[in-house]
Amino acid sequence: MNEEILINITPQETRVALIQQGAVQELQIERTRQRGIVGNIYLAKVVRVLPGMQSAFIEIGLERTAFMHVADITQNNPQAQIEKLLFEGQTLLVQVLKDPLGTKGARLTTQLSIAGRNLVYLPPAGTDVATEKYIGVSQRIDQPEEREAIKARLAGLMAEDEKGGIIVRTSAQDATDTELQHDMHYLRTTWESIRVAMKHKAAPSLLYQDLSLAERVLRDVAGEETTQIRVDSAENFEKLKGFANLYMPNLLGKLTLHRGERALFDLFDVDAEINKALGRRVDLKSGGYLMIDQTESMTTIDVNTGSYVGARNLDDTVFKTNLEAAQAIARQLRLRNLGGIIIIDFIDMISKDHQEAVLNELKRNLERDHARTSVSDFSALGLVEMTRKRTRESLAHITCEPCPTCTGKGEIKTAQTICYEILREIVREHRQFNPREFRIVAAPDVIDLFLEEENQFLAQLGDFIGKPITLQAEGSFRQEQYDIVLS
Repeated sequence: MNEEILINITPQETRVALIQQGAVQELQIERTRQRGIVGNIYLAKVVRVLPGMQSAFIEIGLERTAFMHVADITQNNPQAQIEKLLFEGQTLLVQVLKDPLGTKGARLTTQLSIAGRNLVYLPPAGTDVATEKYIGVSQRIDQPEEREAIKARLAGLMAEDEKGGIIVRTSAQDATDTELQHDMHYLRTTWESIRVAMKHKAAPSLLYQDLSLAERVLRDVAGEETTQIRVDSAENFEKLKGFANLYMPNLLGKLTLHRGERALFDLFDVDAEINKALGRRVDLKSGGYLMIDQTESMTTIDVNTGSYVGARNLDDTVFKTNLEAAQAIARQLRLRNLGGIIIIDFIDMISKDHQEAVLNELKRNLERDHARTSVSDFSALGLVEMTRKRTRESLAHITCEPCPTCTGKGEIKTAQTICYEILREIVREHRQFNPREFRIVAAPDVIDLFLEEENQFLAQLGDFIGKPITLQAEGSFRQEQYDIVLS
């Protein structure tokens, strides 16, 4: 399937859209201010060794010194003592494990790793890294025969005098030998550039910065099916050409600079698709619709027929709606980058053949997904459970924040409910403080309700407590916000 990649770069953010069949299938966004330093490799200098804490402070050229524990230096020797491994003024190669946070500096390790699309390279530089050829396999590849098969493939592709180690990622199971060779070329070239920089720079110095989003897309997303990679920034276009020339020359001919009058993302209405992907409801062409709700623990997707009545009978209507929903769900998972546990409530189908066809349609459309997915059969309750690997924050988490009015609940209390809360609160405060007068300060809709429908209850309460109650509308108040002023 032919695909295009659009890369929109501004000083504040980078946005990437993957286009297939003329429609947006995936979106990635990276904000400049939010980009961390995890993965960066530095030539560092030991500032202070703390034997009592088995830790050390390390200078890497940032505002605050970084921190390293003895476990971040050696993993195979639990008896090791940091004062025997490091000394003040020592120069060493380190990688950032955790970003600086608050008053804490970055956390470092000497166990270096460089990630590719399908492989992770462990250079022969850390204390514990093997100096001979070594192949490890991700624990997620749990079948012994699969682990041995992929190790055998890698062993055949690696040079006889290979140093350091290779960790096989789960995505390597579906990679071709050519893709694995491209990965190994990128990793070797990256490590060689670090070694060269190390010889010409003094500590503390940055030797390797984790790739930008645009570079990661070239490394991890672009492939043989990619026909064109459009970039709308001339400066970054040249940078990406240099990156591709050095690490993945097969992509050079696909890179183009967008100079059209229309904005790059306007060519495929990407911004409109982003706005749609932030809503709960997704309309289907047939008249049915999906309702997508994302929570901390899982995502639920409910399929509804809506206004669709085009089939000959109810069973056909349900079946066709579910088939269309299966296609839309696979796209929405990619578009919104929803990960973790996902529960899909298709419309109930009596026919087992219909269930199987819908399930196959969902799996077929998920094959295009770059993230690893696993789909179960229909449960006794008619639900489909699936998982999708979390690769980054979802689109909603990157671009949105909880509503200040409902604080993420998705609903707010009615004005009538707030009125009754206020009346109960006045009774409580009357018993506790016995003031001369009460003044209710609330949102205009709440005050209007007190003046109209709830006026009788407000008057009854005033008679009951024997105190005057006045009203004040505050336009800046949200519906659930109010104050009761005592005087």
